[in-house]
Amino acid sequence: MDGPQRHRILMVSDFFYPNFGGVESHIYYLSQCLIKLGHKVVVTTHAYGNRSGVRYMTGGLKVYYIPWRPFLMQNTLPTFYGTLPIIRTILIRERISVVHGHQAFSTLCHEALMHARTMGYKAVFTDHSLYRFADVGSIHMNKVLQFTLADIDQAICVSHTSKENTVLRSGIDPEKVFVIPNAVDTAMFTPAPKRLCYDEIVIVVISRLVYRKGADLLVEVIPEVCRLNPNVRFVIGGDGLKRVRLEEMREKYSLQDRVEMLGAVPHAQVRSVLVSGHIFLNSSLTEAFCIAILEAASCGLLTVSTRVGGVPEVLPDDMIVLAEPTPVDMTRAIKEAIEMLPNINPQAMHDRVKKLYSWQDVAKRTEVVYDRALLCSDVSLLQRLPRYLKCGPWAGKLFCLVMMINFLLWQLLQFWQPSKSIEEVPDILILENEDNEICGKLRMP
Repeated sequence: MDGPQRHRILMVSDFFYPNFGGVESHIYYLSQCLIKLGHKVVVTTHAYGNRSGVRYMTGGLKVYYIPWRPFLMQNTLPTFYGTLPIIRTILIRERISVVHGHQAFSTLCHEALMHARTMGYKAVFTDHSLYRFADVGSIHMNKVLQFTLADIDQAICVSHTSKENTVLRSGIDPEKVFVIPNAVDTAMFTPAPKRLCYDEIVIVVISRLVYRKGADLLVEVIPEVCRLNPNVRFVIGGDGLKRVRLEEMREKYSLQDRVEMLGAVPHAQVRSVLVSGHIFLNSSLTEAFCIAILEAASCGLLTVSTRVGGVPEVLPDDMIVLAEPTPVDMTRAIKEAIEMLPNINPQAMHDRVKKLYSWQDVAKRTEVVYDRALLCSDVSLLQRLPRYLKCGPWAGKLFCLVMMINFLLWQLLQFWQPSKSIEEVPDILILENEDNEICGKLRMP
């Protein structure tokens, strides 16, 4: 690539297609835009069902589905060193220059970043979620994050609230943390050709039906809204452990004809569900940045959301109604949104979202982070160990021991299978000819 430096990036996370979610969409769209900018991008994730080995996606995006099975909530079982041989092989074969891990909850992300730093590769981490500080699970996760970010080159957060949360949890230098929001594919999420009438108000919910996404809050809000507004109907898309509670609520209040349960909605069908409604309801109890809100706004829906995390940063005040995560205030916000509907222009809302958010802009800003990471000086293991000692009187010593063992295993692998014995793979360049036909071209290393 002439001009700017061409990066060779390895995206790593337990969360990727065929699984659907905000992290999965972020990795996919960011990778596609980076490829269009001339960079080499490879994704590494764990196997999904029979999907194992190497696959190619749109635009020549190469995906390694390594033969690790999910252990809990799509996360692989922590092994510390079990992934070192395969991560090392991928890094050498693809001639990677930057390793980019996604999501603090991803085991594979943490292990890949640890191996990358051991082998001297530049490492970047993106945090997509907010975590608390007091409960046992959060304390454990925050200590793991502190371990990973103690020796990271650069970090990215999706909102200013997320940055503050990550800095407090991990102790990372704020100067190393960039804020780059998510975006939305506005070409995919467009308003309905004809404006819906207001004889019946349809409120759409598309979310995982779990506690963190506020499913219990929906159980209390929906009956009250239906009681106060006879012309309101709910369409709920998504699945999860709390789906049973919503179905019990529907039976208890005899709302079968006013609350439609769609189950899990494939991402390709999300737009068709959104354009069937007037209002999008987000009841999350914690959210760093909600891509679903952007998708709904791009489809021309007015949004009602809980005022949590980075949500207030997502849309202008005239495009969203915020409420405290309580049944009373959520009911009040929905009533306010219904009164605002006659003044909402779906196409104008779509055009504003298109100007505010684009994956091309996200990719260009991420390029800057990669450039900064490559400018960071290379340090030896002895220079890196003091960074881990700062993580606590006991944890710091444990982290140092983990890294020293990882270094010794890497040296053993270097002796057993030298880097020069691992074949480097040629790049596949995706070219478009004059007839807009896509063809591939090999470029040898």
